[in-house]
Amino acid sequence: MYGNNDPLVIFTPSGKRGNFPIGTPILTAARQLGVDLDSVCGGRGICSRCQITPSYGDFSKHGITVEPNAISGWNSVEERYKSKRGMIDGRRLGCQATVQGNAVIDVPPESQVHKQVVRKRAEARDILINPSTRLFYVEVEEPDMHDPSGDLERLISTLRAEWDLSKLQADFSVLSKIQSVLRKGEWKVTCAIHMGDETIGPRIINIWAGYYDGSIFGMAVDLGSTTIAAHLCDLQSGKVVGSSGSMNPQIRFGEDLMSRVSYSMMNAGGDVEMTNAVREGINVLFAEVADEAGISPSLIMDAVFVCNPVMHHLFLGIDPFELGQAPFALATSDAVSTQSSNLGLIHMHPAARVYLLPCIAGHVGADAAAVALSESPNTSEDLVLVVDVGTNAEILLGNKHKVLACSSPTGPAFEGAQISSGQRAAPGAIERVEINPITKDPRFRVIGSDIWSDEDGFEKSILSSGITGICGSGIIEMVAEMRVAGIVDSPGLIGNPEQSGTDRCFLDGRTYSYLVYDGSVSGGPKITVTNRDIREIQMAKAALYSGARLLMDKFEVDNVDRIVLAGAFGAHISPKHAMILGMIPDCNIEKVTSAGNAAGTGARIALLNRSARKDIEVTVKEIHKIETAIEPRFQEHFVNASAIPNSVEKFPILETIVTLPDVNFNTGGSGEGSGRRRRRRN
Repeated sequence: MYGNNDPLVIFTPSGKRGNFPIGTPILTAARQLGVDLDSVCGGRGICSRCQITPSYGDFSKHGITVEPNAISGWNSVEERYKSKRGMIDGRRLGCQATVQGNAVIDVPPESQVHKQVVRKRAEARDILINPSTRLFYVEVEEPDMHDPSGDLERLISTLRAEWDLSKLQADFSVLSKIQSVLRKGEWKVTCAIHMGDETIGPRIINIWAGYYDGSIFGMAVDLGSTTIAAHLCDLQSGKVVGSSGSMNPQIRFGEDLMSRVSYSMMNAGGDVEMTNAVREGINVLFAEVADEAGISPSLIMDAVFVCNPVMHHLFLGIDPFELGQAPFALATSDAVSTQSSNLGLIHMHPAARVYLLPCIAGHVGADAAAVALSESPNTSEDLVLVVDVGTNAEILLGNKHKVLACSSPTGPAFEGAQISSGQRAAPGAIERVEINPITKDPRFRVIGSDIWSDEDGFEKSILSSGITGICGSGIIEMVAEMRVAGIVDSPGLIGNPEQSGTDRCFLDGRTYSYLVYDGSVSGGPKITVTNRDIREIQMAKAALYSGARLLMDKFEVDNVDRIVLAGAFGAHISPKHAMILGMIPDCNIEKVTSAGNAAGTGARIALLNRSARKDIEVTVKEIHKIETAIEPRFQEHFVNASAIPNSVEKFPILETIVTLPDVNFNTGGSGEGSGRRRRRRN
């Protein structure tokens, strides 16, 4: 890039950054950094595919403040485009906006060439259908001169008599159409009724003339800090009729939760800004899912959300300030039930109900409760460790006698962020890796192709995507394979060519990096693994293991019977490679399984079975929360777990599967290429 005195430009969600002279177009900066920003017209301001969103304010995580004049002013090209075709307020064209100072630039999903593949699907599961919103058909008595009661009163009376619906009320929106609907249906109507909860009784939320033979729908939403996944379910059949996912737009305020809490603390109105952003993202996602399923959003009558405590508060419009400091107090840990209009959700029926599962504690949220609902560790005969792998990992350990829970701040490295060649899961990303222990050469598979890189047909299979980077599952396998092949040692240092036995290890500053793929000859990226990348993975996996090990201490055990990897990312982790890294405790590989998106499954269970809501509200009160921040042994475990796989803990089961080379590349010396690790500055 350019000199360090030039303004710093940081792109989200990729995390890529560089210094650029004043006047550099944002599109140019993105291209030089390898940021995935689309453009077809070559920067002429015609195609509008390079839309970006500049962010302003104090970004403590990045150590910069973005001033209001950090980007050049709105120009005539942008004005012409917006007046003719429209553009979201706050958006700019990357080819027109130029660098004027330190900047944080968000690249929205629709502006990315390789659109995000959010791996959160609806897992197959048998669920007893007992939804909170149901349809009821009735035939109402006509009015006459001898009965002065109103149409609504006669409808409610009929529903009470025929369906035993006591204390029934109607949403205000029903009043405006009840008379026309009753007469159009010749006094025969179908009502959509929310069956009530702890806060309200049964309530009519919509009516149709005559017999309505269609369906009504509900949305099960896993609102994560990085991604949002929504599953549209037929509330009568339970069938998932549409699913979609998107990046959480809050990521431009910080990739991890504490960065967002910090943003709220340091920027007046920051919490409101983030609340508006996530609600807008959810509205867009709901519209996409409804369109995919070919239904009117007004037919979405119910929704269930699961999320971590910070997302829980920001979605509800609660400042997460208290979650940023001990004792990490929640505004409420109980389940929340409210009307969709109270949350600004416009792409569902305005009288629809929204239910948020209860939180377990200040850093263990409704998403962990949903995992508990899905996986039921509280009914397990054996000791099961459930790990919901994400930017913030939720960990449950228990059996039918007791269940413990904690959270570990793993950070975004497992999502491919803060990795030099890292990216989120999208076509072209390396997701599987094997390294030959003799030649030290890698072979890999990329998302979008089932063919390995050394097999015939690979080049043809990736023509549309190319090879663009390494996603989370790929970097885990990459580092584990490097350890098995003797390219990286237990402390996490990459060896020089003589130590590692391969010229793929090259001097990169004061440490060595490993060349995975060189696409520069064909105009593609040069994909490497640096020692900083190794360090990021070490920190993430150490946090994950330390949380699990701490719960095992509380249980007074050194082993678990089985491990369940949950979460969209957890579903794609190789158990063997996770154990080589030391992400998870030593365990029989056959006993390590994937639950897929267990939080999303829990949300779907709660959506389709109202009894499950009461069950989980009771269960969470019986789960004992362990706060890692105040546990002295957490730091001890973290230090030990920083090694690959661990500097103290033994992995006897793993040793029967693989043999890890006993190498140490930190041989001392101070000359260039000596192998000494450069001390990181905080």
